[in-house]
Amino acid sequence: MQDAGVDFEVDETGVTFADNARLKVEGYGRATGLLTLAEDSGLCVAALDGQPGVRSARWEGSDYVHKNALLVRLLQGKQGAERACKYACVTALRHPDGRLWTARGEVRGQIAHAPTGSGGFGYDPIFYVPRLGRTLAEIPIDQKDRISHRGRAAGRIRPILRQLIEADPA
Repeated sequence: MQDAGVDFEVDETGVTFADNARLKVEGYGRATGLLTLAEDSGLCVAALDGQPGVRSARWEGSDYVHKNALLVRLLQGKQGAERACKYACVTALRHPDGRLWTARGEVRGQIAHAPTGSGGFGYDPIFYVPRLGRTLAEIPIDQKDRISHRGRAAGRIRPILRQLIEADPA
C-alpha cells in the first residue's frame, strides 16, 4: 500500500465481514485508481452467538494470548459440538471502473481446550480441526493455506482476478 501512496487505514465500521471488505476495497481502490483486493475475516463461536465475529481483531484488546485464554475459559465445561466455531472470510475485488466482486470462504472447527502449536497467528492455537486432529497452529502453512477461510475465499476470487489481468495485461 505504501508503494501505491496509501497512508491511511479504512475504518472497519461494517456489521458483517462483507461490509468491511467492501469498505476497504472501495476506500483503497478509489484512493489508488488500481485494481484492488481486500478482505475481512474473523472467528465466530456458536456458543457465544457468533462472537467475536466481525470484531475479532478488536475484541477484548490486541493480546491474542489473553483472547485465546478467555475463549477457552468461556467454553469451559462444553464438549464437542458445543465448542463449534468457524473462521469466515470475505474477499472483495474492485476494478478501477467501479465493478466489484466478492467471495466467501470458511473453515469449521472447535475451540480447543487449551492452546497448542506455534504456527499461524491470532486464534490459530485454539482453532481445533477435528478431521485433522490438530489446531491450525500445528499444521504446516501450505496445508493451512489449502483449507483456511482466506485460502478458500482467495481461491474463489482467483478466476475473476485472472480473467481481469488477462483481459488487460498492462
